[in-house]
Amino acid sequence: MGRNIFYVPPVNLMGIGCLRDLGPMLQEKRFMKALIVTDKWLRRNGITDRIIAVLEQHGIPYIVYDGVQPNPTCDNVHEGVKVFQDNGCDVLVSVGGGSPQDAAKAIGIIVTNGGHISEYEGVHKSKRPSVPIVAVNTTAGTSSEVTINYVITDEKRKVKMVMVDKNSLASISVNDPELMVGKPAELTAATGMDALTHAIEALVTPGAYPVTDATALAAVELIFRYLPDAVENGQNIEAREKLVYAVFLGGLAFNNAGLGYVHAMAHQLGGVYDLPHGVCNAMLLPYVQEANAQHVPRKFRPIAQAIGFSVRGRTDEECAEFVVDAIRGLAQEVGIPKRLSELGVTDPDLNLLADNAMKDACAPSNPFQPTKEEVIALFQKIL
Repeated sequence: MGRNIFYVPPVNLMGIGCLRDLGPMLQEKRFMKALIVTDKWLRRNGITDRIIAVLEQHGIPYIVYDGVQPNPTCDNVHEGVKVFQDNGCDVLVSVGGGSPQDAAKAIGIIVTNGGHISEYEGVHKSKRPSVPIVAVNTTAGTSSEVTINYVITDEKRKVKMVMVDKNSLASISVNDPELMVGKPAELTAATGMDALTHAIEALVTPGAYPVTDATALAAVELIFRYLPDAVENGQNIEAREKLVYAVFLGGLAFNNAGLGYVHAMAHQLGGVYDLPHGVCNAMLLPYVQEANAQHVPRKFRPIAQAIGFSVRGRTDEECAEFVVDAIRGLAQEVGIPKRLSELGVTDPDLNLLADNAMKDACAPSNPFQPTKEEVIALFQKIL
């Protein structure tokens, strides 16, 4: 089976109310000043204030950078670096979903390594660990708070740059479902389907191994069971907590096994057309897995079993068909759009999207390597 490395943050706070455990932990570390990295929506809606209250209660000075965009850009990163350096900060506290988390990772890498963020596209390009990052998760979806991956949009090239870098791993992750209660149904659905994509891609990739399979399968089971409840009732704290665990488990899986062509393609839709990442993943997921099932049908048997299919006496192909249909059904149940036209994109540049997808850092870990024509055909399925 070979040798494997399993990356995970050293400390992970999980469960209802765990944010309250963060203050004493930070106080012990004697940080001089924190840069809170977040976005304007979270600032306006009071979520950031809850983290600020923890810092103030424990005497930790801070300054806020709330300029992160939904698809964080190079400019966002370097603006954040300037705020960090100009104010004598020594720790990053990222508050939000994938966008603030990714921006904070990039800021931390630049602070300790220098240069421009575009220099770090690819795998393990930095030489020094980021400044300490405390990743406070507010959406159950991206898993950025527990992974070594981050994505930054190069606004000039209109490309989402994927960085896989062990030096960007957070020191502490905070996964408190109380921060997610009341999130809009659309956001809950998109982030939940993003988490499902992480888990399923981690299961079918050649890089999977028993530890990642175990965490990914647990994530799949939890998402199918609890995502509809969380979407239907945003105040359902039990469903929110179960999704927190699912996102954590799925994040551990893909962080160490890899992803695939769903992400490789979704990154391009986000980079070129500024579309929501989770929605793009959800739209592409059944079609890419349908193609993957032609090459590794056996990988879908445990997935089918995890979501309630009686696999005894069934072929691998029947299991794969069940999984693809179940993904479509869940996406429809939680209200995911089916076509790019519903997102305002009616005439996408398929050649550009396919070319960039094939260069994406997630592409090599797909179970098979499609031709450009096959990638274009997959994009056409969501037109």
